[in-house]
Formats: sequence, structure tokens, C-alpha cells
Amino acid sequence: MWVNVAVAVLGCMAATSAGVAFRVHAVTTGPVAELAARGAVVHAEIVLTGDPKVRQAQAAFRGESVVVEATLESLDTPTGRLAVHTPVVVFGSGSRWRPLLPSQRLRVAGRLGGAEPGELVGAVLLVRGPPTVLSEPSGLQSMAGLLRAGLRAATDGLPPDQRGLLPGLVVGDVSRMDPEVSADFKEAGLSHLTAVSGANLAIVAGAVVALSRLAGLPLAVRAGLAALAMLAFAVVARPSPSVLRALLMGLVGAIALGTGRPRDGVAALSATVLLLMLFDPGLAREYGFALSVCATGGILLLAPGWRDRMAVRMPRWAAEAIAVPAAAQAAVTPVLVLMAGQLQLVAVPANLLAGPAVAPATVLGVRGSAGGAVVHGGGQAPRAARGLRGRLDHHRGRARRPRAAGRAPLARRAHRAAPARGGPSRWRCRCLRRAGARMIVLTVGTAGLAAVLVAGPVIAPWPPARWLLVACDVGQGDALAIAAGPGRAVVVDTGPDPTLADRCLRDLGVHEVPLVILTHPHRDHVGGLDGIFRSGRRVGAVIVSPGRAPAHESARISAALGRKGIAEWVASPGARWRFGPSELIVVGPAAGAVPGGSGEGSVINNESVVMLVRWAAGSILLSGDVETEAQAELLRAGLPPADLLKVPHHGSARQDARFLAATGARAALISVGADNGYGHPAPPTLGMLHRLGMRVYRTDQSGALAVIDQSGRLAVVSRGRSDE
Repeated sequence: MWVNVAVAVLGCMAATSAGVAFRVHAVTTGPVAELAARGAVVHAEIVLTGDPKVRQAQAAFRGESVVVEATLESLDTPTGRLAVHTPVVVFGSGSRWRPLLPSQRLRVAGRLGGAEPGELVGAVLLVRGPPTVLSEPSGLQSMAGLLRAGLRAATDGLPPDQRGLLPGLVVGDVSRMDPEVSADFKEAGLSHLTAVSGANLAIVAGAVVALSRLAGLPLAVRAGLAALAMLAFAVVARPSPSVLRALLMGLVGAIALGTGRPRDGVAALSATVLLLMLFDPGLAREYGFALSVCATGGILLLAPGWRDRMAVRMPRWAAEAIAVPAAAQAAVTPVLVLMAGQLQLVAVPANLLAGPAVAPATVLGVRGSAGGAVVHGGGQAPRAARGLRGRLDHHRGRARRPRAAGRAPLARRAHRAAPARGGPSRWRCRCLRRAGARMIVLTVGTAGLAAVLVAGPVIAPWPPARWLLVACDVGQGDALAIAAGPGRAVVVDTGPDPTLADRCLRDLGVHEVPLVILTHPHRDHVGGLDGIFRSGRRVGAVIVSPGRAPAHESARISAALGRKGIAEWVASPGARWRFGPSELIVVGPAAGAVPGGSGEGSVINNESVVMLVRWAAGSILLSGDVETEAQAELLRAGLPPADLLKVPHHGSARQDARFLAATGARAALISVGADNGYGHPAPPTLGMLHRLGMRVYRTDQSGALAVIDQSGRLAVVSRGRSDE
């Protein structure tokens, strides 16, 4: 028997390995890969396979940009049109991308570039100019778009911070999600609620099963209705590959429940996972796929037993309605801990608080999308959104009280007065007398304990002890925090998003900023300035670049500081400050000595404030966005050596090799956004850094980066990516 099992396992491994090899060969060879290696400019036809994801402008002079997955169908070459079928990632800009839907065929012009290592796509396509639409979306995608628009219309009457919550919760549509709400969800360990997975389908299927059981329908009919409900949900959520994978997993669970043979369902689930891996090996890297598999496995293995035990004390239909989503949630909990990249003790109670509102919000949201698409109604949807938002607000209030008292947020127990007689505590005790309630509480507690025991030893605390500088993970931009004593930090640039800047400082426990240094007025460096003032944070003064272009952005900064009564000083070479363990020295730019550049953006970059930061354990050169002209000027003026280098301009190609070598740095930090449309960091720059013997650390790959004092020497510690 064991021989047969071993042979079967080895056969599956061999088949999967062969599938991966074939897929890798397909995307790394052929005409598309060759053109991408040369950075060729092409005219092509593409078919969208995903929704365009709008990103914030990364600089004051650039507009809205988008990223979208697509299939490259044809290329125009000097010898004629070449038919291909290669997956690509497309970067575009302009408002004409926003209303496009999957399945639409477009004609575009742009430059091909190499894909990230490990990604199963043939190339990155940087589109120049607006796309030309060649076809309308398919009927299925058009209906999905109509229903999603109906769900958004059903929530139009809600406040701005709430109207994007329900579409995100129901169908993963986060286009109107308030950034601060998104950050709160991530901090509370609730970000998985806005990712469509098997858990969403379990909620919908569970509701249908409960209603059909209440109506007295036989088991096979209930399973069929659950399958139809999941198919309808897939249409509303838009039949993207991730939704279709979750649907397939859900259908396996429905068939198993309908036949009353969950063990056969496990075998079917295993076969489905194997076939999907053979069809698309890239699924092995996707959390959505893992969530779908775990949720389905929980439904098959846990839900039947839970349902039978709870049915002793409550109606069987109610037990079934509780058991299905509860089993799915318990099964996905370990994956959610890994998704967070850190151990958040508040995640379990936060999910308990939000959980009761998730199921009705999802069911009523599906109803509201249909109602909103037909008539401008859907009145139940706003009510569900308010319920979940209210629970989140309650959680946020409880989480902020310890923070205000100077304690580590979400990490320690807070003392609470004993409740009054007859209050919530007595109600909870009565509920726990029921076997079903005790089972749910015990299961959730066990899952949380398992997550703590398994993840605790492998997840490092943040911030690390004796940190000196942290490069915040703010996407495509710069935001640095320099240690200035307990609870204090000097901030150099603020990134593009106030919410991300505030979150980084809160994670570091910073409640006072004696000095803010804005290297130059580009949005990816100053757009998050408002976040520095949040959370009751005290700010001393702000240092700005001598350059005042672009004038409108500089004027906006000056006006904002004037309203807050914050002093604004212009950087002067040689100026120095000491805060706690850190000494800061202004190296450049010298007044009137900075040359221009190849365009307006380069001129502004070359006026960046350049800083040298010294500690007892070493030093780092913070170089803003200076390009080759300013780098040469700094060399002529005499560049101080440093142990570490914050690479200029996110690792762009405009680097002077002599400047990089003159720093003498042994490690380089690059603050850059994942999948940015600028090609940062440029491969030639990475090559130069490696040839100079520098070890490269990147926020797009490693998340936030901390420079620490490790026994009198500088070391770099990465936090890990926190994206959902």
C-alpha cells in the first residue's frame, strides 16, 4: 500500500514539475522574450484578462497610471504581423483605461521589458499613449460590470469612508475603498475580507443551503441550489481567474455535501488541486488559491461534524448555516497569519467582532448589486456596510486607547473594569452554556493559539531592537525615519500616501518628530506629509530644498505648514543637527551650483537635499533623487564616504558610476514600489551596485528595511512584504 502511495506522490510531483518546466519555457523563449530582452518598441494587440488597477500619481507632473494583466495576441514587425499568445503585465496611464473590462481587445504602442524573475509572464509592456479599443467586452463580463456598478450605486448614500467597504467585502471591488479604512483593515488582520476567495463562496452557499433546508428541500436539491448561487456570485464578482478557481473549489464542496460523501469530496479536492497546478503552476505562489483550498477543505472535513453536534441543541438548518462559514474561517486562519507577514494579536478578536456582520453583508450585498443594477434601490446594502463599519470603528477605538497611553499597540492586554450585573458578560456566559457556542469559541481560540505557536517563532518583532533608521514601505516613493530618542524620529520625505506614512510611524512608536526633511517637492516624496501630523504627533520644523519647482507643489507645502504654525527652513550645506543617537549633516545642494537636467523632472531631482547621517556604529548617505549632473557636482565638491547608501531616484538608470563608487558603501537601500511603471530599479544600476560589492536591499521585495546597531556594526533587517 505504501509503495503505491509513494509512486502516486512521485508521479504527481513529476507531472507538476513538468508542467512548471513547460510553462517557464513558454514564457522565457520565443519572439516576445527576445524583444523584451532588447527593450523593443512595438505595436501590438492585447486582450485584457483582469481589471485595470488604478494607482496614484507618483509625481506632481504625471497623471493617473494603471496596471493590468493581459494576453499579447499579435505584434507588428518589419516583416509583417506576428501571431503570439503570451501573458504580459501592462502599465498604462490616462483616464481611458479606467472603464475597460476584461475580455476587451485593445491596440497599443509601447516598449517591452523583461518580467520579474519567478513571474510566469512573458514580458512587461509599458504603453505609450491611450489604447485603441477594438472590441466590446463579452456578454458575461458586461453583465458582471453592470452588477458591480449596481452594488456601487446601492452604497452611494453612505459617507465617503464607508461607501467603498461593501463592494470590497462582497466582490473584492476596492476601487472606492478609503485608504485609511484599508490601512485599518490591514492593521486589524481583516484585509482578507476584501479578497474574493472560497470563504466568500462558502458564505453565499451556506445561506442558500440554510434557506433551502428551511423550505424542506432534499439534500441533492440543496446542493444544486448552492452551486447555482456560487455561479451567480462568480458573475457578480466578475469571472476573473481567481474567482473561477474559488468557484471550482466551491463546486467540489457542494457536490460532496450533496452526495453526503465528504471523504469522496476530499479526494475530488485533491484531484482538482493537482489539475489546477498542472494547468497553471503560478497558483502555487498565490494566497487566493491557498485560501480557496483551505476553505473548501474546512467545509469538507469540519463542517459536517460541527453541524451534527450543534444540531443537538438548535435547528439543523441553523447549525448548517453556522457550521459552513465557521469551518471555512477556521481553516483559512493559518494562511491569514502568513499573509499578514507578522503576528497581530488583535486579529483573532477583530475577526470575532467583524465576523457576525460579514455573512449578512455578503448576502445582502449580492442582493443589493442586483437591485442597484435594475433600480436605484438596494437599501439593505448600506445597512450591512454600516454594521461592519461600526464593528471596525469599535475595534479601532479599543486599539487606540493603549496606543495613546504609550503602550505597544495591539500587543498587550488592557485592564478593563468589571461589567455591571446583567451586562454583556452575563449574556456571554449564557451563550457559552450551549454546546454549539462553546464549540465555535473553542475552535476559534484553538486556531488563534495554533497561529501563535506556529508563527510566533518565525515572525520577528517590529521594529527591531536598537533600530537607527527605517526605510518605510510606502510603494513608489521615499519615506525614512531616523532614530532621535525614545518615541522620537526625524523624518526624511513622506512618500506619496499620508496613510502609509502615518502607519509606518505608528508601527515604530513615534509620537514626536522634531524635524522633517523634504528633499524635493515631487509627490512621491511629499504627498504623505499630512500623515506625519496624524495620531496626535508633535512636529518641530520642516527643512525644504532651495529649489521651488514645481511652484504649485511648493506653495501647497508652504500653505499647509503655515496653517499648522510649523517653521519652514531652506536647507543649507554644512548645517547639522543631533537628535538622540543620530547626527545629520546637509551635504547638498550647494546654492547655485546644481546643474539642470534632461527635463523638468530631472531639474527638480537634481535640487534634492542630500544628507549624511552618522551614528556610533557607522553612517549612511541619503541622496534623494539626484541624477548624474548633481552626482558629478557632489563629487567635485568632495563626497563624504558612508557605510550605507540610499540609492538615488529609486535606482533609476541615471546614475554616475564614479559617484556610487566614491561613497564606499558596502550595502545599498532602494526605496521603490512593486510593479512600478518606471522600470525602477534599472538593471544597469543593479549591475553597477553588485560590481561595486554592495549588497542591495529593496522595499518592493523585502518590505520596510531597518538599519540597526548590531554589536557596534550596522546591519539591515527586512520586515517582509505586507501586501494582501
